[in-house]
Amino acid sequence: MCAISGIFDLYQPATVDAALLQAMTDSQRHRGPDGAGVHREAGIGLGHRRLAVIDLATGQQPLFNEDHSAAVIFNGEIYNHRELAAELVRYGHIFRSLCDTEVIIHAWEQWGRRCVERLRGMFAFAIWDRHKQCLFLARDRLGIKPLHYAVLPTGQLIFASEIKALLCHPQVKRELDPCAIEEYFALGYVAEPRSIYRQIFKLQAGHSLLVQRGATLESPQPYWDVDFSRSSSSTLEDAIEELQGRLQETVHAYSRADVPLGAFLSGGVDSSAVVAMMAAASRHPIQTCSVAFSDASYDESVYANAVAQRYTTCHHQLSILATDACLIDQLANSYDEPYADSSALPTYRLCQMARQHVTVALSGDGGDETMAGYRRYRWHLHEERWRSVLPLALRSAVFGTLAACCPKADWAPQPLRAKTSLQALACDSTLAYFNTVSLMRDAARSSLFGPKLKAELDGYHASTVMQRYAERCSSSDALARIQYLDLKTYLTGDILTKVDRASMAHGLEVRVPLLDHQLVEWLATLPASYKLNGSTGKYLFKRMLAPYLPNQLLYRKKMGFSLPLASWMRAGLQPLLLRALHSSHLQDSGLFAPDQIQRLYKQHMSGRHDHSAALWALLMFEAFLRLRAGSSPVGQLERAA
Repeated sequence: MCAISGIFDLYQPATVDAALLQAMTDSQRHRGPDGAGVHREAGIGLGHRRLAVIDLATGQQPLFNEDHSAAVIFNGEIYNHRELAAELVRYGHIFRSLCDTEVIIHAWEQWGRRCVERLRGMFAFAIWDRHKQCLFLARDRLGIKPLHYAVLPTGQLIFASEIKALLCHPQVKRELDPCAIEEYFALGYVAEPRSIYRQIFKLQAGHSLLVQRGATLESPQPYWDVDFSRSSSSTLEDAIEELQGRLQETVHAYSRADVPLGAFLSGGVDSSAVVAMMAAASRHPIQTCSVAFSDASYDESVYANAVAQRYTTCHHQLSILATDACLIDQLANSYDEPYADSSALPTYRLCQMARQHVTVALSGDGGDETMAGYRRYRWHLHEERWRSVLPLALRSAVFGTLAACCPKADWAPQPLRAKTSLQALACDSTLAYFNTVSLMRDAARSSLFGPKLKAELDGYHASTVMQRYAERCSSSDALARIQYLDLKTYLTGDILTKVDRASMAHGLEVRVPLLDHQLVEWLATLPASYKLNGSTGKYLFKRMLAPYLPNQLLYRKKMGFSLPLASWMRAGLQPLLLRALHSSHLQDSGLFAPDQIQRLYKQHMSGRHDHSAALWALLMFEAFLRLRAGSSPVGQLERAA
């Protein structure tokens, strides 16, 4: 795993500033502590930081082809690199190493921009081709690895794994994008292709960008999408057998490494399945890592320990405490833009601990999205049955009126939240699902935002993100559509971003076998009933895992990987929260209504409302603003916590 950065002159090649390129490269040292490399020639500069995982001796980058006319810098892993190398040798290509990076440059020579279609893995890379005078950027299908870029008025395109590297360039303005702020407080993250900065963009998952010097800059082009319209005719028993074979092969392919390897083990179905497959194929005990909470309603460690004992793993466990909130500044620095998923904190600690034992860890991320594990999927399908009975105009009039009359009951379980349910029934399917996953609903955001921000938004609504993807979905099946929405938004913007930044902050590579694109494509063809059967999510997956894991683990109530924020904020986290909410960075930003911030705080502290998600979002936004202003008193925050 690595970090990449670069500078490319779009029109007239000039000498690239060596100090600037080095600064951009060095700002990402945490992603690649094992080495660095830069290359400069007229109009192009490439920088690389390396975390050595495969072919430790000869994998240095930038890496060139045989005649040094093309170079690649790469972040990620290509799991079929051996097979591709053998194929490319038959075409006459000459390899000088065993590393997966060299496969990319030869694949570019052989297949051009379609080379990405041949790669199996997670990746973000840049190729400079001197003969063609072009730069080619690409990002993996699911967005596991990040890639950011900006086009500057000076005629340069700059790119990097993380935003902090782009901010090293003096021509990059730090002007905030108001639409990104709306997305952040609606979703908890800034959805691609936006970033928090107007000038900086994320290359979207499954997209590539070909930049030809002297030509008009094209838009990024998609090269892959998950297709839910194709239907498999497999029987349930056949599908169980095929899933087992696919999962075994995938975990085996993802376990190739020349460094110590282990796994995250939460005690949930997905990570337990990955550990079971790893243990079955390993001759030695595998290293597993998990976290524990003192609050039993958030703690899954008993299940993680049970799996560890069953497969005799070398298990490591870390307890997460309220005092760990002193990490807020480190989190803000790692994510470079506001990020409101509080599970980033235990993930950060988990990666920190795991790096003491392994260099590569496999995780179970992606199983909920691909195999319908979220509880919200069941509730959405229940609402869909009601929405299918009555036309939207009638539902909007009837249920919208009833919802306006109902008190808000965010303390109640989902089925008992009458106001929330009535609002969902009054919407179309996509907007209803957007509201389901929203961090803050429309009314809450409207009352929080100040007049200046509302004016700059000019009517922009974060639901546009989901509407855009809903229009692209190839299936009319209700479950498939929300799975597709999650794969395009929540998975990439939240889950994968969280794991990438937390792991790379400690020089740890995390691999996600459940998001192997071949497995994702196959799962998309299966009937909805194989995924969500009655009240059982991941139905096929759990049936397949019966020989590997006990029923009390497979069929227990699902627990999210989250913090007991509500109680923490009323106790040990209160001083830190107060400091942030009264901070001049937040109060004087002109973005928010100060009286509403205080109202949220007082209502939460009273115990009658749970505003912990909104308050955490404000806490993280304040940390971002402070970092942006160059003021980050970590020591003060540690004392306050």
